[in-house]
Amino acid sequence: MQISWNDTDPIYRQLRDRIIELMLEGIYHDGDPLPSVRQIASDHRINPITVSKAYQLLVDDGLVEKRRGLGMFVTEGASERLVTVEREKFLTQEWPRISDKIVRLGLSASTLLATRSIKA
Repeated sequence: MQISWNDTDPIYRQLRDRIIELMLEGIYHDGDPLPSVRQIASDHRINPITVSKAYQLLVDDGLVEKRRGLGMFVTEGASERLVTVEREKFLTQEWPRISDKIVRLGLSASTLLATRSIKA
């Protein structure tokens, strides 16, 4: 798991967001175990309490569950719920800003699609 830390958000939130990205990308599936707190702390040279806070946010969101003595696991249906929430967030928060900018720049759908094809 590669993470590029930024200075604007707390590390535990960045870690939480990265794990969510990995779930959306299909790296972690429903029922999969997450790396241990100690493993992530060691790999990224961060405090285990920071990792625990990130995991607790995921538990609070219902995306991860703690199994006593076994570790943290992605809950059943987490991926589907994430996609639904992220789509709604994109359509209500991100897309209006992007759409406004497209209009301001006078870009057409064909130009946007052609640019996407080049980069993909």
